[in-house]
Amino acid sequence: MTELAPKYDPRAVEEGRYQTWLDEDLFKPSGDKKAHPYSIVIPPPNVTGKLHLGHAWDTSIQDTLIRFKRMQGYDTLYLPGMDHAGIATQAKVEEKLRKQGQDRHQLGREKFIKQVWDWKDEYASIIKSQWGKMGLSLDYSRERFTLDDGLSKAVRKVFVKLYEEGLIYRGQYIINWDPKLETALSDIEVIHKDDNGAFYHINYPLADGTGSVEIATTRPETMFGDTAVAVAPGDERYKDLVGKELILPLVGRHIPVIEDQHVDPDFGTGLVKITPAHDPNDFLVGNRHNLQRINVMNDDGTMNEQAGKYAGMDRFDCRKALVEDLKNEGYLLKIEPIVHSVGHSERSGVQIEPRLSTQWFVKMKPLADKVLSNQKEDDKVNFVPERFEGTLEHWMENVHDWVISRQLWWGHRIPAWYNLSLIHISEPTRHM
Repeated sequence: MTELAPKYDPRAVEEGRYQTWLDEDLFKPSGDKKAHPYSIVIPPPNVTGKLHLGHAWDTSIQDTLIRFKRMQGYDTLYLPGMDHAGIATQAKVEEKLRKQGQDRHQLGREKFIKQVWDWKDEYASIIKSQWGKMGLSLDYSRERFTLDDGLSKAVRKVFVKLYEEGLIYRGQYIINWDPKLETALSDIEVIHKDDNGAFYHINYPLADGTGSVEIATTRPETMFGDTAVAVAPGDERYKDLVGKELILPLVGRHIPVIEDQHVDPDFGTGLVKITPAHDPNDFLVGNRHNLQRINVMNDDGTMNEQAGKYAGMDRFDCRKALVEDLKNEGYLLKIEPIVHSVGHSERSGVQIEPRLSTQWFVKMKPLADKVLSNQKEDDKVNFVPERFEGTLEHWMENVHDWVISRQLWWGHRIPAWYNLSLIHISEPTRHM
């Protein structure tokens, strides 16, 4: 007679049991057409690292549902898969290379991609072993990876379809730029947090020599891209300034004073410098007034030739040197310390840089309108709790076009070829 152990030993009980379940195909659907199907696609974890407690909590709920439905006679499928997580995984591998004194440009694309696949294989193996330790009833014969040939083909097919329907386009707009990873980011990849900053109050002289105006900015390094100063329409304080020109401090370039509804006359001095290539609101102002767009930074966050003697300096080093020079030349009025919300890259942690860039976008309004319209129909999406329907409506009513292109080596490649001013979009027959 076997003696019952005084304490439960999970290893003794679990040893080999999961593999036995897999060997006996217990997690595969039966294929019985009379049975009601019930399936759950596992939210694919990123291959950036190991699973955490959040994954365990989430997947254990899903597995409980699958096992419950299986016991009720449903033909169940719990589909496993993993996400290549383009920017997140590339960031991890690049960080690993930096610690080794290397970067992807030194390696070249082919060798770098090999490094990322090695990373993926390592962490995919760990993730699968963690799924096994949790006993998840997954059908591994159907396991998918978001860079599989089949899924890559589906991505290209959908891209081409949306492009042909006019829902995907290539355009030049202000986007969130990560200077460390040197790629565009979507809004959801930007984390806003409070940073210590300052309002730098700067004198912009009138070109006719009759005085100067006070401009306050949190990003003085972008002043090399200023192409106007704006006031609110009808602001009595500045009506005599509209149409005149100012001299850009330290640069000497003349810029006009314009009226635009973007300006809040009650905020600050009521005068706003307009930098169309480095601010989303200024970009719109520039479009309304046909202003020049001057990009003053390189992809890595250093200043370009538009910054004159500051070219090649990091944007924050430039800020310090520029402010010192403004002070020495008599243009700096004061520095007002503030705490303000600043966007940071979710993946690299650095401050993002709003900048003008040519990217690929999804036209969101037609899609959002369909969602809002469907919520008025009988087959609408029912939210639990119901209050989240309000969240959906808020998102859809305030949506703007979504930047989908990234300047990455790891991930799906956009099926576009360029020949001078022509763009050719099609589905390639070979795997990209």
